[in-house]
Amino acid sequence: MTDKHIDFRINYKTLKIFDEYNTKDFVYPIVLSSPHSGKDFPAEFLKNSCLSKAELRSSEDGFVDDIILGASQAGIPMIAMNLPRTFIDVNRDKIELDNSMYFDAPQSPSNAIGSRRCRVGLGVVHRIVAQNKPIYKGLLSFAEVQERIKFAYDPYHKRLKQLIDKCQKKFGFCLLVDCHSMPSKICNIMNETKPVEFCISNLFDESCPAEISEFVGQQLSTKGYRVEFNRPYAGAFITFNYCQPRKNIFTLQIEMNRSLYMDENVYKKNANFQSVSSNVCESLIALGKFLLDFKK
Repeated sequence: MTDKHIDFRINYKTLKIFDEYNTKDFVYPIVLSSPHSGKDFPAEFLKNSCLSKAELRSSEDGFVDDIILGASQAGIPMIAMNLPRTFIDVNRDKIELDNSMYFDAPQSPSNAIGSRRCRVGLGVVHRIVAQNKPIYKGLLSFAEVQERIKFAYDPYHKRLKQLIDKCQKKFGFCLLVDCHSMPSKICNIMNETKPVEFCISNLFDESCPAEISEFVGQQLSTKGYRVEFNRPYAGAFITFNYCQPRKNIFTLQIEMNRSLYMDENVYKKNANFQSVSSNVCESLIALGKFLLDFKK
C-alpha cells in the first residue's frame, strides 16, 4: 500500500443500510441474520477502490438473503445487510481496526491492531479481497471509517439486538441463526470424496445446546447434503457476541457451499437455487417448531 491519502465521504442519506422482513409477527423463537449478502456499493467507495465491482463481490455471501427469505415469510424475523462486506464487515468487532490502513489514525494503544483478522487484512474494514488483492491504492481516513461504523455498522447491530430482545421477551428463548456462504474452493480443500456442503457452527458447542445443532444437521443430512460441524468454520463475531445462555439467548452459524446454488464466477443463481432454498427454509421452519417444544 502506498502513502497516497484517500479521503472521501459517503452520503448515507441516500443509502438503505439493511432490509428487514417479518419483524412484527414472531411465530418461532428464531431470528435470522444475513450480514454478508449486501451488494449495494456506495458510489464514492467504488470510485476510490482500485478493484472492479466483480472483484469486490468475491467476498460476498451471494444470495444468502434470498435463500432464507422463505423461512422468514413463514414467521421468522430476518435482517439482511445491504452494504457489501468489503465496505464494512458487521461480522467483526468494531475495534478490529488496522491502524496501518489510515493516514490519520490516533496514536493510542487502545486503537492498536485488534485481532488476527486485522493482521491479514480482514478486520471490520477489509484491506484485501480473495487472492490478497488490495482494495485501495493508498491510506484511508480514520475519520471516514468511523463514519462507516456510526452510520452503517452500529444501526445494523442496534436493530439486530432489538429483534433478539423482542424474541426473547415473547418466548423466553431466542436462537439467532447467522447465515453465510462458503467458497467452494474452501469446501474442497479437505481432500475428501464429497465436499462439505453445509457447515453448522456453534463455537464447539459453546453457543447453543448440542441438541439444536444436531437437529439442524440432521434436517440437512436427510435431504442428501454433506454436513460438518465447526469445520471449516466454528463461528465468528456475531455468533460469539450475541450468545447469552443465562438469558436463554443462543446462537448458531450456518455456512452453505456456494457451488450448490450459484455460479461463483459470474455471481448468478444456478438451476439448483430454488431446490436449495426450499431445503434450507424447510429445515429452518422445522427448527422453529422443534424449538417451541425444546424451550419448554
